[in-house]
Amino acid sequence: MSIRVILADDHTMVRQALRVLLESDKDVSVVAEAKDGREALALAWEFVPDIVIMDVGMPDMNGIEATKRLLEAQPGIKVLALSAYSDKRFVLGMLEAGALGYVIKSEAGCELLRAIHNVMDGQTYFCPQLSGMLVESLRGRDKTEKKPLGPRERQVLGLLAEGLTSPEIASRLGIAPATVEVHRRNIMRKLDMHGIAELTKYAIREGVATL
Repeated sequence: MSIRVILADDHTMVRQALRVLLESDKDVSVVAEAKDGREALALAWEFVPDIVIMDVGMPDMNGIEATKRLLEAQPGIKVLALSAYSDKRFVLGMLEAGALGYVIKSEAGCELLRAIHNVMDGQTYFCPQLSGMLVESLRGRDKTEKKPLGPRERQVLGLLAEGLTSPEIASRLGIAPATVEVHRRNIMRKLDMHGIAELTKYAIREGVATL
């Protein structure tokens, strides 16, 4: 059974060239072409493809927004990003939107069919030009991981999540209100959070509070 593909790109000549490339593989069938993100969404409803090859920089609705909306509505469809841009913002934007791979247009001739088959096999795929950038980006994220809270900070966080004020927490723990404020600032800094609502959600999710 052939892999059903929709091509979404705002350049007609690019779509035509990609169609020729893809249909050189007997296992791939291009069922429709879209010139922008909105048309890609409409065609996805009509044809229900296996994969949408999504250009990032399209008018009206870009590839990142189109991918988000598509996968919210039809999570069974796979999205493969294809773009002239290798900028980290675009790559990570497409990944966060749910794309399973990213191929640079300049490498499409040798990489796109490989990417389609990898994605259909349940893998992700990124062309070689992006590999180093993604590794560095992940390393950067590791460096900014949230720092662990100390035992007293976890106590303060739990009480904050229960709705207690700083004086009430100070009385409960037998410490000065100013010390509670120091703990609260440290908690927010470590978790990179800026309000009680965020802290409460975190506390419940991590089992620090059970509200």
